[in-house]
Amino acid sequence: MEAKLLSSVFGLSPVTSERTVCNAVFRQTHRVTAINSVASKKTHGDGATVAKVVVENPYSGAETASPDLRKSLSDFLEEARDFVGDDDGPPRWFSPLECAAQAQAQAQAQGRSPLLLFIPGIDGTGLGLIRHHKKLGEVFDVWCLHIPVRDRTPAKDLVKLIERTVKSENHRFPNRPIYLVGESIGACLALDVAARNPNIDLALIMANPATHVNNLMSQPLVGMLNVLPYGVPTLLEEIFGFKQGDPLAAMLDALTNEFAVHQMSGVGGGILRDLFAVSANLPTLSRIFPKDTLLWKLELLKSAVASANSHIYAVRAETLILLSGRDQWLLNEEDIDRYSHTLPKCIVRKHKDNGHFLFFEDGVDLVSIIKCTCFYRRGKSHDHLSDYIMPTRYELKKQLDDHKLLIDATSPVYLSTLEDGKIVRGLEGLPSQGPVLYVGYHMLLGLELGPMVTQFLKERNIHLRGLAHPMLFLDGKDAFVDTQMFDKYKIMGGVPVSNFNIFKLLRSKSHVLLYPGGVREALHNKGEEYKLFWPEQPEFVRVASRFGAKIVPFGVVGEDDICDLVLDANDQRNIPILKDFMEEITKKAGNLREGDESELGNQECYVPGLVPKVPGRFYYYFGKPIETAGREQELKDKDKAQEFYLQVKSEVEQCIAYLKMKREIDPYRHLLPRMLYQASHGFSSDIPTFDL
Repeated sequence: MEAKLLSSVFGLSPVTSERTVCNAVFRQTHRVTAINSVASKKTHGDGATVAKVVVENPYSGAETASPDLRKSLSDFLEEARDFVGDDDGPPRWFSPLECAAQAQAQAQAQGRSPLLLFIPGIDGTGLGLIRHHKKLGEVFDVWCLHIPVRDRTPAKDLVKLIERTVKSENHRFPNRPIYLVGESIGACLALDVAARNPNIDLALIMANPATHVNNLMSQPLVGMLNVLPYGVPTLLEEIFGFKQGDPLAAMLDALTNEFAVHQMSGVGGGILRDLFAVSANLPTLSRIFPKDTLLWKLELLKSAVASANSHIYAVRAETLILLSGRDQWLLNEEDIDRYSHTLPKCIVRKHKDNGHFLFFEDGVDLVSIIKCTCFYRRGKSHDHLSDYIMPTRYELKKQLDDHKLLIDATSPVYLSTLEDGKIVRGLEGLPSQGPVLYVGYHMLLGLELGPMVTQFLKERNIHLRGLAHPMLFLDGKDAFVDTQMFDKYKIMGGVPVSNFNIFKLLRSKSHVLLYPGGVREALHNKGEEYKLFWPEQPEFVRVASRFGAKIVPFGVVGEDDICDLVLDANDQRNIPILKDFMEEITKKAGNLREGDESELGNQECYVPGLVPKVPGRFYYYFGKPIETAGREQELKDKDKAQEFYLQVKSEVEQCIAYLKMKREIDPYRHLLPRMLYQASHGFSSDIPTFDL
């Protein structure tokens, strides 16, 4: 295991933050944050050669992106074999080399990256985040606690050890938050540290926190361990009937190679792969879990659980609890419910198909979870602009996969307008440099968003920061639905709509997506498709002109080609049970237009009743960008601003009208002609549309 070792600490000895490099081979980590430039040459007619910069889009070809997390339980066991060795000495911190990117070194030294302290579970190796090291290292300064196999430090002294490190780092960088990430026992220790330090800026991430010990399982286990001579490996030999070195174990070891693993798909393949990994590393398990150590860990677990449960009421830190649906030994639903109501700022996120060792399992990406819960921050609170982390190629791939059915079924057509007014297919006409404000029509349920936002990244490397209703960012006790359904908006850069956030986004030269009609358009009633519900006042004009933002009006059509709205808000208001539900979610979501006497103020939240159709096609048309640069003084005049606002609104209506007219002559508007075209030209071919 290659790592940067931090100073050893034991008992009550002082903790220092100096780090000594031991066999340090720094590895470059990678994060998609910007475009790459490649120089090329272009020869003019006079023979002169001029260098030209060709921009590479890091998101092109995202459909084939590889997973961000490639390590597995097998990698953990292999690295643990070298890491534990003749393990001795006191508990100590180390920083994995995968987390020590040279590009991050200066930022970390200046305290700009938050500190993440990982507190291990029952294994004590500190390698529990091995799958996540590289990705975590791009946004955190990561330290992991290693508790040697022969160490017998009691829970209260481990808490003091962690506490001294927390206080030391807080003294060095008082404005930097400190994340405590713990699993099972480690989560209990993290909770205790937070309870003892309510005035330090801490953020807790607890994976399957040990809230109780199931005596029905632990007592027989202890009894069995007292009889068996070699602890865990002996248990596996007795249960599965194989030993390290015999022909069956060799066969299982062979099955763990990359070829065999690729032949195993789905959940069953993952279970078999992990089983084979365990079978091939019995000696490593024997060193990590000798009988006396395992018996000690069970006692440590009991004392840590009891201490955490008694101190929970003193915790003031914000908390993210990650739960596995198949962990029944250490988890108790009643305890977790008590935690969520006792801890002042608590988010509970459930992974119903995962087991106890959450961080080793496929589909669990800690950095993505932190993004989706808006739990990442560099200061006192989360800032949706400065603390936002761009999606990786693989995260974009997952979004494309999630929307694949909709994209394949509707074969979206994207049109844009060049500076000379020419309409072209594709997004060539969109401005490359911000600030840009995209203003348009919101289809029913925002169906246009997924295909549009991902296409912007794929085709132009333009990252749209969509202004969304604050209800999409509710979490914890305030949420009225499973918040994971809104993950896509947070991963792709959604921001709660407010005047201040529009101001900050345009000031930072972002590409901003605004729907003035908001919820009223996205949850419209029957017969209201393609109707704009905009406020009467020119809300965005002055702030756009202040920063010289280009305004791109756009229209979208196609919702009426994929479904019929059969049960709208007016219908549901006449059904008592649906009326009560609608009123409840509207109250929790809040009305951003409360007090507005126009139709826009009627922002009722409801779940539309839809009947699907054989899918037609989505059409997007982005009009010619409207300049505001140099017009700030002019648009301060109320009448001029109102005139400009009505011009933008008219442009959006014209975009919609153009698409509704032109789709009538699109020979590939309906599904069957598109399927026949792709059958003869290839399923990855672009399907033609109407003549421009």
